[in-house]
Amino acid sequence: MIISPRHRQVILNLKNPNRVLQAIPSARLISWKGQQLVAVPHRMEETRVLRNIGLNAPAPIEQYYNWPGRHTPFEHQKITSSFLTMNPRAFVLSGLGTGKTLSVLWAYDFLRQMEVVRKMLVVSPLSTLERAWGDEIYMNFPHLDFHVVHGTREKRHKLLKRDVDIYIINHDGFNNMDTLKLMAEMDDLDLVVGDECAIYRNAQTVRWKMINSIVNGNRKTGRQPKEWVWLLSGTPTPNAPTDAYGQLKLLMPGKVHEGGFQRFRELVMFQQGPFKWVPRLSASKTVAAMMQPAIRFAREDCLDLPPTTFATRHAQLTPDQQRAMRSMINTYRAEHEGQQISAVNGAVLLNKLIQIGCGVAYGVTGEVHIPATSRIDLVKEIIDEAEGKVLVFVPLTAPLTHLHSVLSTTYTPEAVGLVYGDTTPSKRNELFRDFQMANSPLRVLVANPGTLSHGLTLTQANTIIWYAPIHSNEIYQQANGRIVRPGQRLNTLVVNIEGSQTERDVYDALQGKQRMQDVLLNIVKEKNDD
Repeated sequence: MIISPRHRQVILNLKNPNRVLQAIPSARLISWKGQQLVAVPHRMEETRVLRNIGLNAPAPIEQYYNWPGRHTPFEHQKITSSFLTMNPRAFVLSGLGTGKTLSVLWAYDFLRQMEVVRKMLVVSPLSTLERAWGDEIYMNFPHLDFHVVHGTREKRHKLLKRDVDIYIINHDGFNNMDTLKLMAEMDDLDLVVGDECAIYRNAQTVRWKMINSIVNGNRKTGRQPKEWVWLLSGTPTPNAPTDAYGQLKLLMPGKVHEGGFQRFRELVMFQQGPFKWVPRLSASKTVAAMMQPAIRFAREDCLDLPPTTFATRHAQLTPDQQRAMRSMINTYRAEHEGQQISAVNGAVLLNKLIQIGCGVAYGVTGEVHIPATSRIDLVKEIIDEAEGKVLVFVPLTAPLTHLHSVLSTTYTPEAVGLVYGDTTPSKRNELFRDFQMANSPLRVLVANPGTLSHGLTLTQANTIIWYAPIHSNEIYQQANGRIVRPGQRLNTLVVNIEGSQTERDVYDALQGKQRMQDVLLNIVKEKNDD
C-alpha cells in the first residue's frame, strides 16, 4: 500500500483487484512499470470501505491536515481525531484532562474542509460552554465562527438564527419546543457532539427526549437522523452499568431496541432481593462491547501529556451574587476615588469578591450567605469525572465546612475528609495517612490550602479542584505541589473554578506568578464585573 499525497490516492498492488473494484465504484486500475495497480481516492468513505474488507488504510486526516492552533497535538489527540473522522457515530471515553475538546474540534475542522459536514452543534455542561469550548475555538481556530447559545429564550433564538459554524449550548438549553424547532429546521447542522454524555443515562427524562429528537429525528415530522454524532464522557457509567442504556439508545438505538431497559438491566445486573440489583461480574465487559465504536485514553496512558495540566471551569453566578459584586466594586471606587490603590485596601476588596463567589461574605454583623449552588454542583461533577483521588481547596472556612457537609451526604462520610484550622494534628495525620492508602475508602479531601504543610505528600490524588482562587502565589504553588512531587506516577490536573472575570484574572496571575496588585488595578478600572 502506497499513499500518494499529491493525487490523494491509495495505491494498492493486489492479487485480486476485483474485490476492491467491486466494493468501491470510484476505484480504478492503473498501469505502472508494467504492473496493474488499483488506485482508490483517499477519502473518508473509501478508506472506511478499505478497512471493512481488511485493508488498513490510514485515515485521510493523518496525511492532509495541518493541525491549526497554538499547540502541536499530542499523539493521543491525533489518534482520537483520526478515529472520529472515520466513525460517524462514536463514543470518546477518555479521561478528564486528556484534551477531548481539541480532538473533537480538529476532527470537525477537517471534515468541514473536506465538505463532509457543514455546521456543528455542541451540547455541553454550563461550566464548559465558554471556558472549554469557546476558549479553545477562539484561541485555535480563528477561521471558525461560533456562538455560545445561552441566556434568555429571546437571546438563544437570536443567536441560533445567526449563520455561524459552531453552536454551543448547555444540556437544558433547548428544553422548550420553539428552540427545538429552530434547531430541527437547520438543515446544514450535520454534526452533533454531546459532551459529558452520562447526563443522558436516563432515557425517560425530558432532557434525553429533546436531544434524541435532534440526533435521531422524528418520523412524524419526517426529520431524518443525523449521520454524525459523537458522545463524550470520561465516566459513562458513574452509578451502575445500566447508566449506559440511555447513551446507547441515543447513539445506537438498534443495539438496545429488543427488550428495552428491562432486558438491558438483566444483561448487566442480577436481582438480589425485591428492590436490589447488583452488577454482574461480566457487566463492564458487556457494556464496553456494546459501547462500540469507542476510543479511550486514561490520563496515565497519555505519556506525551505535560506533568501537570491546568483547566478552567465556569460556575454561573446567581443574580444576587452578581449584584453583590457590582455593589462591592462601586462602593470601593466611591470610597477611594482619586487615591492610589494600596496593597492592603486592594486585598480587602479582592477577599470580598472571592467571598461572594464562594457564597458567603463576612461583614460587621457576621456571615451573609448568598447561595452558590452551581459551584457546589460543579465540584461534584468534576469529582465524578476524575479517575483517581481528589483534593478540593477552599480558601474560606464557612463554604469549606458547608461543601464538606454536602459532599459527605452526596457520597459517604468515609469517602470525604476535612482539613482546616480546627482539625487537630492527630486527626490531620490520620486523614493524610488514610488518603495515601490506595485501598482506603477516603477519596476526596476538602481542605483549606494554607493548612497543608510544605513537605506533605498526597500523591494518591492526581486531580486538584480550586473551589475559588486565593491571592497568594506561594500558597497556590505549594498547595498544587502536594500532588506534583516525587512519588507521583500519574499525570496531574488542576481545575480552577471561576464565576467572574475577577476570579479568572486572579487565576491567570497565580499561574503566571504575577503581582496581585496588577489584578486589583484591573478590577477597579473595569466598569463592571461579570
